[in-house]
Amino acid sequence: MLVRFARRDDVTTVNQLVRDLARYERAAHEATASDAQLAEALFGENPHVFCHVVEIDDVVVGFALWFRSYSTWTGASGLYLEDLYVQPEYRGRGFGLALMRTLARVCVDEGLTRFEWSVLDWNEPSIDFYRRLGARALDEWTRFRLSHDALANFARQGD
Repeated sequence: MLVRFARRDDVTTVNQLVRDLARYERAAHEATASDAQLAEALFGENPHVFCHVVEIDDVVVGFALWFRSYSTWTGASGLYLEDLYVQPEYRGRGFGLALMRTLARVCVDEGLTRFEWSVLDWNEPSIDFYRRLGARALDEWTRFRLSHDALANFARQGD
């Protein structure tokens, strides 16, 4: 097993894994990013997201896509894990654990004060996995989102 930063030639594979994750999360119709968009985000002039992959025998079987966040309370940056996914046939072998540990080390090495992510409330296998890592749920917080028509409509209000 090898965990490493994604390379440009991994983009198509990572994007397929993103689609697999979206299908698992019952939201396949929402995964619309193109390979070109993902490549630009990861490897463009100003990369704003980062990706680690886990491979076995030179085959990428999982990924963790993340970005830096910032806490006004701690006055320091953190790491926000956007997506973590390991192909079902490779689960239970420590690949997800290796990706999470790699990101925890990024946090420690870079002095980041938080490592955070979201998980669907029905995804008990993932919730159990995260609890075994020592993570705690922030149940007192409710995540909100503006997107698509709601975002455009709100942005136009007051014009």
